[in-house]
Amino acid sequence: MIRVVLTTFSDQETAAQVVRTLVSENLAACGTVLPGARSIYRWKENIEDSAEVVVLFKIAADSEDVFIKRLVEIHPYDVPEVISFEPSCVHEAYARWVLG
Repeated sequence: MIRVVLTTFSDQETAAQVVRTLVSENLAACGTVLPGARSIYRWKENIEDSAEVVVLFKIAADSEDVFIKRLVEIHPYDVPEVISFEPSCVHEAYARWVLG
């Protein structure tokens, strides 16, 4: 089983650095960096409007806890968005690749 983990960053370079770290540590098979997001949210009683970069990580389900702990550890946000999804359908060959 695999998981897709979504998170956001303030810029592409920071996102790429974190993706490289997690892939090099074998905690993620892949991180897809999607620039151009805009997030409007409440933070410390203010309404913020920020450009962000979305990253979709593909990981093995059995390493989810370790992956999330490490992601939060190296993420620059005080409260990083970390949402894990279990895909209902994954191409078999792709799943084998993610699981290594």
